[in-house]
Amino acid sequence: MRIFENPSHDFLSDFRASYITSGILLVIAIVSLFYPGLEAGIDFTGGTEFVVESAEPIAPVAARQALDGVLGDGVEAKEFGDPRTLLVRTGLGGDPDALEAALTTTLAESFPGSAPDIIGTSSVGPRIASDLKEKAIFLVLGALFVILLYIFVRFDWRFAVAAVLTLAHDVLIVLGLFALLHNVTPFSLQIDQVLIAALLTIVGYSINDTVVVFDRIREYTALFKTERFDVVANRAINTTLSRTVLTSGTTLLTVFILFLIGGEVLKGFSLALLVGIAVGTYSSIFVASPLVVWLRGKYAPAVRGTRRAAAA
Repeated sequence: MRIFENPSHDFLSDFRASYITSGILLVIAIVSLFYPGLEAGIDFTGGTEFVVESAEPIAPVAARQALDGVLGDGVEAKEFGDPRTLLVRTGLGGDPDALEAALTTTLAESFPGSAPDIIGTSSVGPRIASDLKEKAIFLVLGALFVILLYIFVRFDWRFAVAAVLTLAHDVLIVLGLFALLHNVTPFSLQIDQVLIAALLTIVGYSINDTVVVFDRIREYTALFKTERFDVVANRAINTTLSRTVLTSGTTLLTVFILFLIGGEVLKGFSLALLVGIAVGTYSSIFVASPLVVWLRGKYAPAVRGTRRAAAA
């Protein structure tokens, strides 16, 4: 099935607009990473987390004030999906049953008629949290390095640099969104193992889309040796456009359904995939390919002699 028959869009004649768009998104993302910053889950900080359901809504601020001191200092409480469900987090570890008893007793006494009930508990020790954080960083950086090596071997260093910069672009935008919205959304946008899995999925999906375009560019470069490289690259993008839109569209539809009906636990994961796949599709066309064209023009192959010859 093809939704575009012989497309001839000019993607590369002036890619300043796409660079300006990406630049604005990256600036917003980087600023958001510093303020308000990411919210680390207990996977990376250690502590205990409870999902509390009550008969009557409990304001998160009031719940935090009531529990502060009972569950240690710096207790966090936020609405989790609906007004009658709270996500409560404390840095305390130890016996979860004792913490559950203290939490439910305090809420029941402070808010008569609320009848709080613990419907979910998770606890991570500080040593395990530190180990998980190190492994998560290693996994993401390791994945980028392996991709850099793979693209370098299969294509050349200019394609490799463009691919890794594009992947960093995609990951930063997703992380920036989570930093910007974690205090706004009614569901959790904490950085935990689930989000790391989502980021690795985004990296894999994005590089697959980028490699398809790169492979067609390489194929057409060998076929149309007398044409300028940017013209050949633009033709390659057009011939893969139908595949890109169909693949991304069907995947986004599936992930959107998961976001709608997957439950509160999967909201953050599916949101990361929605944004990451959309940004990855955009970047494979409007970021990765223009970068290759620019690098090819600036650092021409030695066998061509001059930059103009390299672009031909």
